[in-house]
Amino acid sequence: MSPLEGLLVVALEQAISAPLCTRHLADLGARVIKVENPAGGDSTRHYDDVVHGMSGHFVWLNHGKESAALDLTQASDRALFERLLDAADVFVSNLAPGALGRLGLGPADLVQHRPRLVVVDISGYGLGGPLDHKRAYDLLVQAEGGVCAITGEPGAPAKPGVPVADIGTALYAFGSIVTALYDRERTGRGTVVSLAMLDVVAEMMGFALNQVVHGAPAPRAAGMGSPLIAPYGAYPTRDGQIAVLGTTSDREFGRLAGLLGKPDLAEDERYRHNADRIRHRSELDEVLGDWCRTRDLAEIQTMADAAGIGNARLNDVTDLAAHPQLRERGRWHEVTTPGGTAPALRPPPTSADWVVHSARVPDLGEHTRAVQEEFGARLEETSHRAR
Repeated sequence: MSPLEGLLVVALEQAISAPLCTRHLADLGARVIKVENPAGGDSTRHYDDVVHGMSGHFVWLNHGKESAALDLTQASDRALFERLLDAADVFVSNLAPGALGRLGLGPADLVQHRPRLVVVDISGYGLGGPLDHKRAYDLLVQAEGGVCAITGEPGAPAKPGVPVADIGTALYAFGSIVTALYDRERTGRGTVVSLAMLDVVAEMMGFALNQVVHGAPAPRAAGMGSPLIAPYGAYPTRDGQIAVLGTTSDREFGRLAGLLGKPDLAEDERYRHNADRIRHRSELDEVLGDWCRTRDLAEIQTMADAAGIGNARLNDVTDLAAHPQLRERGRWHEVTTPGGTAPALRPPPTSADWVVHSARVPDLGEHTRAVQEEFGARLEETSHRAR
């Protein structure tokens, strides 16, 4: 049985943070009704057409959901939406600043009139403060939150290739919903959970932020390395591959020094502790680079595994798509789209007791009529009783 079966989630969502959160709820059995504007729907529907005419971005985030195309400025659609909320356990939104209020859907009011409803309101910068009115896309929040400054090379900041602000917010939203539902079991009450993307990024910057708050200089970008530890990076190999090697403690550095055939490095005062190694990062990178250039990747990985040193191959996205670790563990399953079936990753949390169903990616408004028939009938019943 799916663990969230019987849960009804209504979502006014777009882009990544809310859709990824609700997709994971759908993965685990929740019924998710995605309410979209009839004039185009979620903007990510139109990024490309690589999956049987649908956007790869949209397919990633929205399989397992129903799509109801409703214009919330129209009385009939608004009444149907209100009926959806009456039946819902969870309402998730990440619309532009002030959009819920302009629609008369202030989170506090929603919970006041529906005491068991869990409302998750995702924003860029939170309520209050000088930036609460600003639009917040992943790049903008990463830049504002310092992530780009410690990514890339010194003097050449870069955005991480994946939208970490959006994804991080989605995962906090997912965890918050499960927490709020658990609390509702005890108290009988729902709640409003507010999530600001900037707050999520600030939390993710914890090690760097703590260093600065306590008087240390701001960490510098380190390319394929880490501002926090050294040596830790990517090094070309004899056969044209890239080996990724790293150490996370003084003890590991001692093993790495032995692997390199230079055990004296571990006793050198310049490299004795991590803070020392960070100051001398370039020297250690040169030693590691020279060692890797004389060996093939397979040899390096075999030796590193034997020595207990973490290592990896630098893959591109095509390599990941064919990765044997995903394939042999059954991480792929099929979802359906209006144009045909497509592979999709199973959700990361797994349990032998949980069923993850193959799901469908909805066309815009594909379930509008069914939702009208189901929830509109309830609306008519309520009207008749009122008369």
